[in-house]
Amino acid sequence: MYSVGDIIIYGGEGVCKVERIEKMNIKGLKNDKLYYYLTPLYHNGTIYAPTDSPVRMRSVISKNEAEKLIERIPEIPAETFPNMNVRLLSEHYQSIIKSYECEDLVRVIKTIETKKNSLLQKGKRLGTVEERFLNRAEDILWGELSVSLGIDKNDVDNYIRERNGV
Repeated sequence: MYSVGDIIIYGGEGVCKVERIEKMNIKGLKNDKLYYYLTPLYHNGTIYAPTDSPVRMRSVISKNEAEKLIERIPEIPAETFPNMNVRLLSEHYQSIIKSYECEDLVRVIKTIETKKNSLLQKGKRLGTVEERFLNRAEDILWGELSVSLGIDKNDVDNYIRERNGV
């Protein structure tokens, strides 16, 4: 169980701060269940999540883990997914992103960036499905790395590129 003040990854929402842990007082709702009151760091709103929620929650990686991940990025392979069916492509990327694990997010980003660069050389653009998943993966990963490294979320991409000599 997390504590008040902890910074966690909450499913697709990304980085959140645990503001409170208490029972919800809503008519018709069992009052014996504890809820996390989460505040997303990079989006507006409040999330009320049962402490036993099936939604994936985990602690944000440490600064040391973030630095090691960044060092490993050049070694993490982009994958190939030969199927061009939009639905299957969408399901494929969604299944990888749903792990909310940093290395999986890097893999999605590298895969789509590789395809994007290949298309640009041919004078073509990336499809909207892949563009959406690229933005989603970057949003989640950059948010976590921002917190772990103590830098602004908008500086994460440049930080990674500088560290890897790109």
